[in-house]
Amino acid sequence: MAFVRRLALAQLVIGIVGCNSALGQKAVQSAPTVPHASVIWTDPGDIRSRDLFNGPGGDKGRPQFPVKFLKEVRHGHNAKFDVEDSNGTKWRAKLGIEAQPETVTTRLLWAIGYFTNEDYFVPDLDVSELPAKLHRGSGYIVSPNHVQKVRLQRHVTDGNKGPSWSWRHNPFVGKREFNGLRVMMALISNWDMKDENNAIFEDKKQQSEYLVADLGTALGASGDCLTERKSKNNLKAYQGAKFITKVTPTYVDFSFPRFPPILYIFDLPHYVHQVRLRWVGNRVPRDDAKWVGSLLAQLSTAQIQDAFKAGGYPPDQVTAFTKVVQTRIAELNQL
Repeated sequence: MAFVRRLALAQLVIGIVGCNSALGQKAVQSAPTVPHASVIWTDPGDIRSRDLFNGPGGDKGRPQFPVKFLKEVRHGHNAKFDVEDSNGTKWRAKLGIEAQPETVTTRLLWAIGYFTNEDYFVPDLDVSELPAKLHRGSGYIVSPNHVQKVRLQRHVTDGNKGPSWSWRHNPFVGKREFNGLRVMMALISNWDMKDENNAIFEDKKQQSEYLVADLGTALGASGDCLTERKSKNNLKAYQGAKFITKVTPTYVDFSFPRFPPILYIFDLPHYVHQVRLRWVGNRVPRDDAKWVGSLLAQLSTAQIQDAFKAGGYPPDQVTAFTKVVQTRIAELNQL
């Protein structure tokens, strides 16, 4: 009987969330006009010439080694700490399962005109003055002053970083560029779309750039799983995840983000949040999905492979991940 009651509760929550999602979807259709100084996408120019190995920061923007430890970062899900390189540039180091996919996905989004952080993956980072033990991430310290599998992200000063932005309520809702970003989240399977993972940066022209600042929960399943290892940075899960589920003359549905496991009903806030995000991958205008496909189709096999090489994947996984990405691009171009 207890199981029956739990199942009934789950069905009730899904029904309530579904109604809320429908209302939310209706609400976003009346989004405000995009201010002139706010942008979420820019024309990438010659996509075929973009360097996906070095990414938006380029080869000249790479961290200059050695680096020294500054402080540990206690907030967020992943272990992080700040470092300073030999040029005095500050970087945020992220450790763990998200370091590789985030390095790759920033390059794929940047390649077609979306704003991203400048990320570099370092398989073995030498950090002077590194504490012998961290509050989080000590398991990645392989020897004194050496940390494995690190994503270094150029540190942005507080003066350039504005507030986070909302997936449901932002100036671009209904615009092609925003719908294209929804498609890209499905393509890379970045399912953890908390508003706090988004950021607005002020560039030198006083222009507000909207970007997804955390892209680490990608390249795995198309939604949260019971184990972290399956839900992100998992080739087998990424290969097995369905991409497009429905095509009509006007819109496309993606199998993203999928319902979380029913056991998550006991963490009700998380469960509801994940279910309410399902609208992101549903009813995307078909023409906008095709537009993203036409941009991605300009990337060569070598460019996509370079993005995965930048993430430190071994050759066999570089080839396999690239094949999945290209298959999804082909699906978009067959719409």
